Amino acid sequence: MGQPVLLRNQGQLKRILLTLLLLNLALPVHSADWPQWRGQGRDGSSSETGLLAKWPEGGPALAWKISGLGAGFSSVAVAQGRIVTQGQRVGHEFVAAFDVASGKKLWETATGESYEEERGSGPRGTPTVDADQVFAEAADGTLVSLDVKTGKIIWSVNFVKDFGGEIPGWGYSESPLVEGENVIVTPGGTRATVAALDRSTGKPVWMLKQGEGAGYSSPIVGQVMDVRIFVVFTSSSVMGIRTSNGDLLWRYDKVSNDTANIATPIYRDPYIFVSSDYGTGCALLKMANSGTKVSASEVYFNREMRNHYSTSVVAGGTVYGFSSDILTAMNLATGKVAWRDRSVGKGSVTLADGKLYLLSEDGVVGLAEATPTGYKEISRFSIPAGQFNTWAPIAISNGRMYLREQDNLYSYFIK
Repeated sequence: MGQPVLLRNQGQLKRILLTLLLLNLALPVHSADWPQWRGQGRDGSSSETGLLAKWPEGGPALAWKISGLGAGFSSVAVAQGRIVTQGQRVGHEFVAAFDVASGKKLWETATGESYEEERGSGPRGTPTVDADQVFAEAADGTLVSLDVKTGKIIWSVNFVKDFGGEIPGWGYSESPLVEGENVIVTPGGTRATVAALDRSTGKPVWMLKQGEGAGYSSPIVGQVMDVRIFVVFTSSSVMGIRTSNGDLLWRYDKVSNDTANIATPIYRDPYIFVSSDYGTGCALLKMANSGTKVSASEVYFNREMRNHYSTSVVAGGTVYGFSSDILTAMNLATGKVAWRDRSVGKGSVTLADGKLYLLSEDGVVGLAEATPTGYKEISRFSIPAGQFNTWAPIAISNGRMYLREQDNLYSYFIK
């Protein structure tokens, strides 16, 4: 039987403690990655706690700032120590990866053709990182699968050429959804309104031929009893689709407008919340599974929450989002408004540690309590405003806050 080792002096004890500390720091930690559009749950919220209760004047400490992303409204995915986003320079769009700690570029891969628009050019969607692959969609409808470590293209398809889709008026803006072995996208059109592609090859597993164009929204996944369902907001309607075979289960068009359906649907079992602007409004749908049929019925429709380009978040039964240009808190179950406030100005909202992280399209960053009792702002600061609006929402991962403003990306310490 082994004998205990006696420490001869304090110096030996200190050296051993230091060694143990260094070993502990080298061990993998449970991360709070932000691997896709709107975070792990695709709901705009982070599970992190212990974040700064308020910010110093001028904002949290800046870890680093990088430039050179070019044009685009893509937000960031953060996973496996990498930040992945999209940008555009003359001639092409690209996907690029950067080191989380330093901001150093790890790789860059050209993807789709340049997309030009007078109110802001470049890619709109956010990449999705899943296992060893990155999936990214360019504004011209080019979808690529890349190796997450090297950026090498594994496969590439184009929604227009390969699926008969039509580029929406402001470009394809979707962020791909990974579900098991499939990648879910919305090419639009008669051949493939929605499609599930094999993640290894890019080949179609199934295609829903509904004849609706692509919206500017991104798909989510929900479940009713034992049935997994994709919820997709197209140019004409919100649809519930069986994940296994692409069967259309239900369709709702009251919340759709004739201009641009942009906000991502929100799933809160068994409810779906969806909203659009241009004078339209929001709806709460309740999904049900009778055993022979899956349906969705309207709980309410009103004009109290009209999400334009940004999506709401939900905390404690309250929906927080920008109804057009006014930050609004609304009871999810009833649709009754709790409060409205001009806040930082029209923008986007992310939820973390019981607080709303707000980013205006003019570069004003705000921190406020997520409470239905009234707007309670804690802190604010600004980043320099560019030529075009700051539309990419805040991403929060592993104690850092990421802000994308066209050519620039900021990383702040918020732990």
